This record gives sequence, structure tokens and C-alpha cells, in this order.
Amino acid sequence: MRPDAVRAYLALSQSDDPTAAAVAFADDAHVTDDGHYHHGRAAIREWLGRTSAEFDYTSTPIGGDDTTVTCRVEGNFPGSPVDLDHRFELDGSGRISRLEIGVH
Repeated sequence: MRPDAVRAYLALSQSDDPTAAAVAFADDAHVTDDGHYHHGRAAIREWLGRTSAEFDYTSTPIGGDDTTVTCRVEGNFPGSPVDLDHRFELDGSGRISRLEIGVH
């Protein structure tokens, strides 16, 4: 079963307010996505908002395990659709401390 923070991220990042997914991250979390690095909850919230404003897309989990989730991402961006691996690390309190997103 996926940890609560991973399930929260997956659900909230597809909600009407994807920036709400930032609550699943530790204060000093790190995200690597599309060659860009985001550090800290404020930067992660900004990244979530910018990504959702720039493109219309859906992300559907299609495989993985507790801390690695493969999602099919489809939308109005170059290369759509694409399968992306989301690799999560959690801290001692169960929040996401690291997320690395890369092509499957």
C-alpha cells in the first residue's frame, strides 16, 4: 500500500488546485523534474502551479510499487503521451523528502 503522502500527492496534483499537493512535502524537500531542481516547499508549490498553468494534462498511475509510481501523462505538451516514473523518498514523519520524475 502506498504511503499517505504519496497517495496525497498523486490525488492533489490532479485536483482543481494542484498547488495543494505541496502539503505532502517536507519543508526542505527536493524535486527533480524535466532537468530542473526545486528545493523547499515554497519552490515546490511554485513548480506545481507553473506546470499546471503551462499545460493541460492528466496523469494516470499505471504501475509501480509503494514508492515508485509510473504514470501515463497525456496533454497539450510536446511528446504527449509519455510514461513517467515518480520516485519518492519519505522522511521520518512520512512526508515526501525527495521526488525524482523521469521518463520510464
